[in-house]
Amino acid sequence: MLWMTKTPVRVSLFGGGTDYPEYFHRYPGAVVGLSIDKYIYITALKLTAFQAYNYRVSYSQLEHCDSVEEIEHPVVREVLKHYGISDRLDISVISDLPATGSGLGSSSAFTVGFLRAVYAIQGRRPTKIELAKAAISAERDLLRENVGVQDQLHAAFGGINRFDFDRGAIRISPVQASSAVIEELNRAMVLVHTGIARRATQAVATQIKATAERRIDRELSDLYALVGQCVDLLERGSPGWLRELGAMLSQSWLIKRTLSDHVSNATLDAIFEAITAAGAHGAKLCGAGGGGFFLALIDPERLPLLRAGLPGHAVIPIRLDVDGSAVIVRQDT
Repeated sequence: MLWMTKTPVRVSLFGGGTDYPEYFHRYPGAVVGLSIDKYIYITALKLTAFQAYNYRVSYSQLEHCDSVEEIEHPVVREVLKHYGISDRLDISVISDLPATGSGLGSSSAFTVGFLRAVYAIQGRRPTKIELAKAAISAERDLLRENVGVQDQLHAAFGGINRFDFDRGAIRISPVQASSAVIEELNRAMVLVHTGIARRATQAVATQIKATAERRIDRELSDLYALVGQCVDLLERGSPGWLRELGAMLSQSWLIKRTLSDHVSNATLDAIFEAITAAGAHGAKLCGAGGGGFFLALIDPERLPLLRAGLPGHAVIPIRLDVDGSAVIVRQDT
């Protein structure tokens, strides 16, 4: 048997930082964001009895292992152990964008996609919320990682959603935007690669410490307030909404820069200035900070000016994904 899953990465618009238990166990948290048309693909093939290994795992490294315990990839190893998968497997991973250090939630998208494959191997069909919660548990409980709880939800659900967090409760509210608003958003969204692949560990650790010590409650409260404003803006779709949304993105980036010394640097500040100088409605760095991609909202006719102002930096138009993580191939071999 062979299975392939397809799982989108995401861009978080507003509320990032309030999706950590260190915050929403004290105050209500919320985020609004969307999954995009850039994906992580994972294939799992049951091996025959003729290979000289029991597990082959191909990602940025290539592993050949005799037992699950020997697998170096932490998500693959711990998920297979936790779910009691004893099948001999060939597992391969490919992605549309850099799989690490992007700020697009790729690590959680991988976990969601791999769990989707594991469930398929077991003949199970989880709901989207079951899949997202399983990924949250895998990252926070099995792997003991300092992650929030929005990326897994975006990857599992797809679309544009508001997710609210209040202690142990999660509420999912799809944004009721018109098709005209969605198409205008699709035409305006681009990713700008900073040229810096970063691991968010230091930025996240610093931010979580500051959150736990209540030193950034006001800033996180300001980011939380932008969530409701964004949903209202998208659902009303009044004239000039895109320009207003861009200004809110830039506002959120300026707030986020104050959360930790590891969020921005001179290179990132210069890229932000180049984006705004090209006439973008607004921009913000995706993820915890330090590198990866900027999300910018810009009229398509200004893209040549943006590319000219940022030579050597990839500028990638993106669109909304509406499906979320799915098994796209299931076949006998």
